[in-house]
Amino acid sequence: MGGGSFFPFFCRIFALGFLGTKIRHEKQEMNMKKIARSLVVCALACMTLASTYAQGTTSASKPLVLVLSLEQALEIALNENPTVQIADQAVEIKQYAKKGAYASLWPEISASATWQRYVKKQRMHFQGQTFEVGTTNTYSAGLQAVMPLVNVQLWKSLQLSAADVELAVEQARASRIDMVEQVSKAFYQVLLAKDSYAVYQRVYNNAVENHKIVEKKYAVGAVSEYDFIRSQVSVSNAEPNLLNAENAIVVGLWQLKALLGMDLQLDIDCAGALADFEQVMMAGFAAEGDLSSNTTLKQIDLQEEMLTKQLELQRAANLPSLALSGNFSYTAMDETMKFSNYRWNPYSAVVVSLDVPIFAGGKRRANINQAKANINSLQLQREQAERQLRTALMQYESNMRTNVKEYYASSQNIAQAKRGYDIAVKRYEVGGGTLVDVDNSQLAYTQAELSRSTAIFNYLLNRTSIEKIVGAENFAHYGDKGDN
Repeated sequence: MGGGSFFPFFCRIFALGFLGTKIRHEKQEMNMKKIARSLVVCALACMTLASTYAQGTTSASKPLVLVLSLEQALEIALNENPTVQIADQAVEIKQYAKKGAYASLWPEISASATWQRYVKKQRMHFQGQTFEVGTTNTYSAGLQAVMPLVNVQLWKSLQLSAADVELAVEQARASRIDMVEQVSKAFYQVLLAKDSYAVYQRVYNNAVENHKIVEKKYAVGAVSEYDFIRSQVSVSNAEPNLLNAENAIVVGLWQLKALLGMDLQLDIDCAGALADFEQVMMAGFAAEGDLSSNTTLKQIDLQEEMLTKQLELQRAANLPSLALSGNFSYTAMDETMKFSNYRWNPYSAVVVSLDVPIFAGGKRRANINQAKANINSLQLQREQAERQLRTALMQYESNMRTNVKEYYASSQNIAQAKRGYDIAVKRYEVGGGTLVDVDNSQLAYTQAELSRSTAIFNYLLNRTSIEKIVGAENFAHYGDKGDN
């Protein structure tokens, strides 16, 4: 194997090895996730490096660029973005809180020791005589244990804690869905900026070429000074659009790198173009309107479940509770500080206590009514949220149908507009047309191309919004008809 082919081969093997390591680490404990996150970025970088090297673009003067597909960008974002990591930490915190709540079922054991020294002893008077009571020093040490036997309110609080963990898990899923939506839209925004830049680059090049033609004709007196000035103005007018499109690419990549949790100084690029999604538009989109996985509604359902358990908890406050406690202690009393002379006296006790709530001034009934009102309010919120989500689904679907129509219309106009521009240029070259005709045909051609790119872009944005509503966690190919 030659040196030119060994390096990309090594990088690909290295990348695949790291990706496999990542998959294995995902099955381990939470503290290994940081390693897996680093391996993802390293593997993607190595694969891109190998591809770039194989294409012969690894020159010393040209820096390497990490080219990411949409799937790779989503993978990095879901592992590196701080928002997702914070959501995962919230789940871990709730799990610790749940473990702490379940610890209440176990006996609580504690040890204690005290030393009491009387500065002035108590005195008793009896038949005209005065006696001092007690000793100067009193020592005690022992163990105490308490555990609940029957406590319905405690059991309900444990169920409430478990539901709280489920809510945290769903909130973490919601953060991932939001992140997928943001990264997908940022990715599409970069593709739109690149398409716009390509269009304005062509417009600028055409303006420069037309100016050269006019300049030659002006030099021999074949055209007026007005045409010469107008061609110069056309070049000057095309340049700002080109610069703005170039800046849009830079800003879009910055936003994407921020979402991916990457260093802003790292050179990245988005693979592909909006034209790659033309087949997606032609294939259509199947949105069945199933909201069973919608994270907003699922969070409301979990909140309602928690409020229901809160109601049961408040009702359990009216039930009696039974607890078991015990202690084992040693005590000693003496006038001196010589421990060897002390007589330690052990004693122990077991206590079963029954607590029966009778009256609390109506507080428990007020808490129950408050919990019922919270449940009713949340049910109304869910109905309103579902109504708004279904309205949004219909709106996005209608927008997508309009985007498809715009795409077909602009696609047909592009060929005609290009033909018209070519004719206008030829007519001007032979003296049968004006420079105004050339500029107008150029504008029509540009608008047709930008309209097609914008139609694809808007279609992808609406599709991404639908995927977020239905709760899809992987937006790359969701809803495409004909996908296997």
